[in-house]
Amino acid sequence: MDMKQHCVKLSVQPSRGLVDEKFTVLVQNLLPGFQLTIHALHQCEDGHSWEAFAHYTANATSIVNVSQDPSLGGTYSGVEPMGLLWSLRPVPGSKTGLRLRKMNVQTPMGVTISVYQGHQKEGFLDQVLLASVVVERWYMAPGVRRVPITEGRLTATLFLPSGPGPFPGLLDLWGWGGKLVEYRAALLASHGIASMALDYLTPKETGRMVDNDYFETAYRVLEQHPQILGSRIAMLGLSFGAGVTLRMAVYSKGLKLSCAVCINGSHVQPIDGPLEQIMTYFNKNVEKTRFDEDNQLICRDLMLPIPTDPSLKVDVGRLQCPLLLVVGEDDQNWPTYESAMDMREMMERAGNSHLLTVLSYKNAGHLIQPPFTPFTRASTFKSVTIPPFTMMALWGGELVAHSRAQEDAWRKTLVFLRENLYGDMKPGALFSNL
Repeated sequence: MDMKQHCVKLSVQPSRGLVDEKFTVLVQNLLPGFQLTIHALHQCEDGHSWEAFAHYTANATSIVNVSQDPSLGGTYSGVEPMGLLWSLRPVPGSKTGLRLRKMNVQTPMGVTISVYQGHQKEGFLDQVLLASVVVERWYMAPGVRRVPITEGRLTATLFLPSGPGPFPGLLDLWGWGGKLVEYRAALLASHGIASMALDYLTPKETGRMVDNDYFETAYRVLEQHPQILGSRIAMLGLSFGAGVTLRMAVYSKGLKLSCAVCINGSHVQPIDGPLEQIMTYFNKNVEKTRFDEDNQLICRDLMLPIPTDPSLKVDVGRLQCPLLLVVGEDDQNWPTYESAMDMREMMERAGNSHLLTVLSYKNAGHLIQPPFTPFTRASTFKSVTIPPFTMMALWGGELVAHSRAQEDAWRKTLVFLRENLYGDMKPGALFSNL
């Protein structure tokens, strides 16, 4: 039966929430056995559009509940409550190498969710629309404050949770691409942790890669802030930022971290000298890079085999704070798994392995981000080297496994941070969502 004249009801609850908060998509007033497609569409700030869609058949009660009913096909299959977000992909005809990242965290990620008759796969703009709603997903919860930081020649943004505080603090470091990336820090602040997003590879004030003093300055800004608990500060790094986090946690005399989180990084690096020396070390091994059949660059071999020379890796045996390693076992950009196993051995020999927690995920790739972030197996990447170069980087991972890893790792990372930053404090409502 044609549903054009039938009043289909579509609801998404909550229609406004944090990006790591699940929603329920419900389609009602259908006919039993009716076939439909649920479609999600998001337009990025860069103008590119992303979509996801799934096929469903209405049950005997004339309802489709995405949280309970299986998708029969589309960009995901099976019962996947948040598949309409994590399976988002560039619409047909888009340029290759796109990656979805929220740049302005003060505005929501808007997603239009629509219902179409039949099991559609393309040409959605030409199909008859039965119902449609717009949902908002936010990185900043109500009351979170965004504070640009320039003191100490820093290029940084501090996100303060709602309320008077004081709050524990965190330094948030991204990887080799540089730039000031704020969305993870904003989301951490939405969960009660004052977080500073820090650009350390392309800072405006210095115009060049920084030295250890830069990170110690950022730490002091957090430590001395009136709304931050100076004795409860963590550091979180992804990729190259994970290596910096390990270096500072072990060797810096100015940092006394309560804990550290490293996502898909390595301890392999020359431990003496500035960050530029790490780049030089990688460049010496550039012949170890290779390309897959799609001409996507694989960099994981740059640091393999893991060196035995102690001057070429951070001595994690000296670490004195709890460390969480998040590992994507299919990481094609860094030798994350091999590095984690070597760090575990080093800490066991040193007698501090009780400080180590490893979350290792099979078939997860390099870019393990907050939950429901669309999976990107490969994307265009511009280096911060001089001269810079652009490549198609292979990050690795498989769609479903990687998406599962992002959800699980985020939940356990928040637990780890709360346990080590709040301790016996009672944060209470600080961790509630919108």
